[in-house]
Amino acid sequence: MAPSFFRKAPTFWERRGPTSLLLWPISLLYELALRIRKFIQDLGIEQAKPTAVPIIIVGNIRVGGTGKTPIVITLAKQLSQLGWKPGIISRGYGSSLQTSPLPVTSESDPAIVGDEPVLMAKKLQNRFPIWVFPKRQQCINALLNGSPKVDVIISDDGLQHRGLVRWPAREGGRDIEFVVRDDRGEGNRFLLPAGPLREPANRERDATLFTSIQKNQKTSSIDEYYLGRRSFHLANHLGAPYQLINPSSIQPLEQIAEHFLPKNIALVAGIGNPQRFFDDVKRHGVVGKHIPLADHFNYTTEFFSSIKAQCILITEKDAVKCLGMQDDRIWVIPMSLRIPDNLMDWMQSILQRPDPRRYTL
Repeated sequence: MAPSFFRKAPTFWERRGPTSLLLWPISLLYELALRIRKFIQDLGIEQAKPTAVPIIIVGNIRVGGTGKTPIVITLAKQLSQLGWKPGIISRGYGSSLQTSPLPVTSESDPAIVGDEPVLMAKKLQNRFPIWVFPKRQQCINALLNGSPKVDVIISDDGLQHRGLVRWPAREGGRDIEFVVRDDRGEGNRFLLPAGPLREPANRERDATLFTSIQKNQKTSSIDEYYLGRRSFHLANHLGAPYQLINPSSIQPLEQIAEHFLPKNIALVAGIGNPQRFFDDVKRHGVVGKHIPLADHFNYTTEFFSSIKAQCILITEKDAVKCLGMQDDRIWVIPMSLRIPDNLMDWMQSILQRPDPRRYTL
């Protein structure tokens, strides 16, 4: 998750130039700090307690959203269909105000537990336990104490959280680590603050999950980022928008394109990569004014009142912070994701490995 002063990605992160080169020495210090931290961990001075169930990390090395939350939602659904009992943990934007782990339901306050965990609870219809807390090991313990039948944990982000370990089914301590990558790629490939990366682009991972094709890049092209590594492309699908004040009222995107002139349509997105949302909607024939906002933007009635449009389209993540607003112009666009069968088959083969602790001599 991006620091508060980087809630909206600076343009110089996308290509190298005077500003990024000026900040590059600070990035070197940041990289040195990462190396020192890893060296201390390798010495085994701080022994993290292994988790009793498999852990799936869905994270990114780029600051800001790359589409992790829809993946977590879909993984939980598909694992459940395969007989698993998943639980979900998240840091939860805003949860830094917490003093202990909190469970999340569709009725939770996004200002306390974060907008993404509430979205997950809504999309999953409260079927799976979801807990939030910055200290993820405590979060897992609280989840398992409250739901002892859970047999796999999905962590929304946490790739850089070294306290998340299990008795290794593979080298590295976690069972599965996914790095999610969107159309922005790694930008200028510099570490913070000169670039958008929290870790080097060649960071080890079990698989790279592509939520979109990088701009100016052919599907068949291979670069050093995932050369020789497992990678999967995940296709998303935009559903028919529903009215915020009346979810039973549905209107297909194509119908919206026919009913409203482009000057009367506004697309609003307070997510990590607003342009991706705008591009996806445009592919359905809807053209309008784009209003990109900082990730986790806090909406108010006054904000929407200031928008001169007859139809306002927003994301589901934005919608969880707009409940109670009585503006019939606001329509919410649902998004679903499909995970390839070969990815689920491979993931199951990892999760079903026996726990070495049960077979000690």
